[in-house]
Amino acid sequence: MTIITILLAFFFILNFILSGAVIFLERRNIGATWAWLLVLLFIPVAGFIIYLVFGQNLSRRRIFYWKDQEKIGIKEISHRQIELLRNNAFPFHDERTVQYKELVYMLLVNDDAVMSHDNEVEIFIDGEDKFQSLFEDVKRATNHIHLVYYIVRNDSLGQKLVKLLTEKAKEGVKVRFLYDDMGSRKLPRKFFKELIEAGGEVAAFFPAKIPMLNLRVNFRNHRKLAIIDGSVGYIGGFNIGDEYLGLDKKFGYWRDTHLKITGKAVYAMQTRFVLDWNQASSKEIRYEERYFPDIQSVGYTDVQIVSSGPDSEWEQIKNGYIKMINEAKKYIYMQTPYFIPDDSLLNALKIAILSGVDVRLMIPNKPDHMFVYWATYSNVGELLKTGAKVYIYENGFIHAKMLVVDGKIATVGTANIDNRSFRLNFEVNAFLYSHHLSKKLEMIYKADMEKSKELTLEDYLQRPKSIRFKESVSRLLSPIL
Repeated sequence: MTIITILLAFFFILNFILSGAVIFLERRNIGATWAWLLVLLFIPVAGFIIYLVFGQNLSRRRIFYWKDQEKIGIKEISHRQIELLRNNAFPFHDERTVQYKELVYMLLVNDDAVMSHDNEVEIFIDGEDKFQSLFEDVKRATNHIHLVYYIVRNDSLGQKLVKLLTEKAKEGVKVRFLYDDMGSRKLPRKFFKELIEAGGEVAAFFPAKIPMLNLRVNFRNHRKLAIIDGSVGYIGGFNIGDEYLGLDKKFGYWRDTHLKITGKAVYAMQTRFVLDWNQASSKEIRYEERYFPDIQSVGYTDVQIVSSGPDSEWEQIKNGYIKMINEAKKYIYMQTPYFIPDDSLLNALKIAILSGVDVRLMIPNKPDHMFVYWATYSNVGELLKTGAKVYIYENGFIHAKMLVVDGKIATVGTANIDNRSFRLNFEVNAFLYSHHLSKKLEMIYKADMEKSKELTLEDYLQRPKSIRFKESVSRLLSPIL
């Protein structure tokens, strides 16, 4: 027996053992398991190294902990609201949203997503407007500024923000900045130097233990939150970088959706930040009343702030999407840069279409991740065949993550409609129970349609063979993209 034969036999047995580990030691989605087995089959041994980097499972691990959390009273409020829902006595501000009480209940039970009633919500769809508002609120801050962003760039916008934060830190305002180590991997070490010297605190989420080599390519903190003095909060799709101002020649105008919330929903956003911060930083935040001040708001929007991640048993945001889709009677309008749903969400959309619901999806006309783009295109074909209307946004790049149903309920946040957002990333969305706000988002969607090209089924079926091949390969890998 030759050495080559022995080595081949050894690698075959080793690969068989490693494949068995993937099947029996990891409880994961069946589609993802098959995708990883294909990787192991076609890339023996090296495929397992790829699996160790990309395929680890955090399910059922508790990585977020705040020993003072009970002082906020979330559990008590959650239990009280659950009882009100069970007794059909829950106080909705907008009576047209009462039909969604089961959705409220589900998010309460699975995520302690307390419903707050007194919120004023402002919608931003342009980066210039969003950052102008954020910077003005930062300038007005007198107590603390808490920021978490997936991507932070060392460019004009990033430097301007850090300079402003440094000035506030020198004034005595407590500044904490949490960024994702993978999303912001191009940041130089000295980027936050002056902020830290001024008294600000900075932390990286799941940082690389070896420089330039982060073994946790998955499980990234994809959240974007800004909390000013505990009373104003920002949530949505904009990261920190010049491209989000439309200054990148590749993408052109950047179309996104972000919310500014004033009201008690900010308490939930603050709690989410503290949990994320305490996981990443050795300088733990302890409970202080200044982080949860008395908020006097004149708003009337009911809001639930919902988090999800690979550490939780339930896919809270995805389940919220599905419940909204199942409740639709007239229409479902969706915007997402990536459309790679699992079977449960895709089937929910198909059932809605076949039931006569007007389902519309809007996606970008250009990729920022090639495999993800072609997997998106493949799934779009599935919806077109069922009868959905699909729009390709032509006025730059659309990065918005928005779902609005029947002009009554909507959700805006950080979660894309893909497996990465549902199972691998840490995300946060605002679920909005408001006819007035939902109609605003509907009008924004229709305005975007004017800047889009409708992709018909006939157009899709005439795509060249090269695109069909790209779709097939990408669709095969879609459970792990």
